[in-house]
Amino acid sequence: MIAELECVVLDCRAPRELAGFYRAPRELAGFYSVLLGGEIDRPDRRWACDGDWSTLHTPGGLVLAFQRVADHRPPNWPGQDPPQQFHLDFGVTELERAHDEVLAAGASLLDAGDENRGWRVYADPAGHPFCLVRH
Repeated sequence: MIAELECVVLDCRAPRELAGFYRAPRELAGFYSVLLGGEIDRPDRRWACDGDWSTLHTPGGLVLAFQRVADHRPPNWPGQDPPQQFHLDFGVTELERAHDEVLAAGASLLDAGDENRGWRVYADPAGHPFCLVRH
């Protein structure tokens, strides 16, 4: 082994909105904190959180980081201008319930597929594609 994965970093215009500091209709909640749970901007010796960098330490141990890029252009899915480069897959037990919850948290549906397909494609509030995949 050469290295250990520290975190996954997503570029965006507003790091704290994705990590967990945007106003939802009834509460202060963040898209990924709603989706995955976890602790926002937990003190960590590896980095400092500020207006340009925010983190989410998930219950499973994964750390997502969000980095401000002033001229961020969201990926164009399924097109490639600009390309998506990578996306995240999230396993869910109940696809319909998860679908409703991610939309309520601020996601946009990109591709519902047909009723027999076990996954759907969404975009987070900054435009990054991700999939909900039925277990």
